[in-house]
Amino acid sequence: MLKLLKAVSIFVGTVIGAGIFGVPYIINKSGVATGFFYFLALGGIVLLIHLFFGEIVLRTKEPCRLPGLAQKYLGGWGKGLVMVSVVIGLVGALLAYLILSGEFLKILLSQYINLSSFQFSVFFWIIISYFIFRGIKVIASIELITNIIFFITSAVILFFCIPQFSWNNLSLFNLPNAFLPFGVVLFSLIGWSAITETIDFLKTPKEKQKLKKAMILSTIVVVPFYLIFTLAVLGVVGDNISQDVLSSLAPFLGSKIILLAVLAALVTLADSILVLGLYLKNTFIYDLKLPNHLATAVACGLPLLLFFAGFRNFIGTLGFVGTVVGVIEGAAIVLIFQKAKYLGNREPEYNIKVPSFVTYLLIVVLVLGAISQFLI
Repeated sequence: MLKLLKAVSIFVGTVIGAGIFGVPYIINKSGVATGFFYFLALGGIVLLIHLFFGEIVLRTKEPCRLPGLAQKYLGGWGKGLVMVSVVIGLVGALLAYLILSGEFLKILLSQYINLSSFQFSVFFWIIISYFIFRGIKVIASIELITNIIFFITSAVILFFCIPQFSWNNLSLFNLPNAFLPFGVVLFSLIGWSAITETIDFLKTPKEKQKLKKAMILSTIVVVPFYLIFTLAVLGVVGDNISQDVLSSLAPFLGSKIILLAVLAALVTLADSILVLGLYLKNTFIYDLKLPNHLATAVACGLPLLLFFAGFRNFIGTLGFVGTVVGVIEGAAIVLIFQKAKYLGNREPEYNIKVPSFVTYLLIVVLVLGAISQFLI
């Protein structure tokens, strides 16, 4: 049971990251009913792709990440396309977390330490880089604890939102922005970068059988949590919502509650950065054959370089990353899944059976969603 809980924690800690602080802003723009539709539809699609990817990894003896799996099952063109998407997606996600970390640390520590949000971000990144260098054993051992802290803190925040909640602050539909949530919602649900790390954590075949259940349980936790959090926040602040959420809650909940919220935010940011950073590092090690120290330096250095270069648009980063990663990597996983069914060289611990038309339908939905982002 403890192994399963830790596996779920790795997943939840990866999925609930910076996206949670962009979702309320985007759903307020599109309308609550529209946003909730995206969560339910994309939640089911992403869960299927998670299950596909888990089976792919379990069918493959070699220790590959997604680019290596694309090379094995799709050929050189697949690896090249996926590698570009993986690097852009992971670096973009880590950049989004880096942007938020400095703002949150400034709120939390500004009365004690006189540093700018830029300086706080750099300081935070140096500490996180050390844990990425240490690897999954450190990450797995703290994920369960940090997620418990995060959910308890979030429950407290939601409790204080209830007395100030008003249905009048909610907008159900806003048709001109109907396509707006796709990229950000997709970003907030994607967690396939945690799958290989979870499989590494689940050592024995018996333990690996828990992977499917861990992914399903994670979805059951994540989607309702996003919906409840978004509804509570928008019910309090309405159109006054800010892109980072927390600053807009300050006038309503008070400084003490906001400090608690910032602490919870930093916990979940750290969770996601650790898992995604390790995944990017291992991609460089396994698929590009970089040595450990160089892989760590590149994985941790690229987001920091972009941050120094002035790329600090939080919502824009989320939408771009969600669209690119969702379409390219999601479609690639579906295609790899079809090939791995008969080309895999290992008996998997679980086997997903779906009609062929379902797999192609998933690709069509992802592509149409991506196209819609250019119509906004």
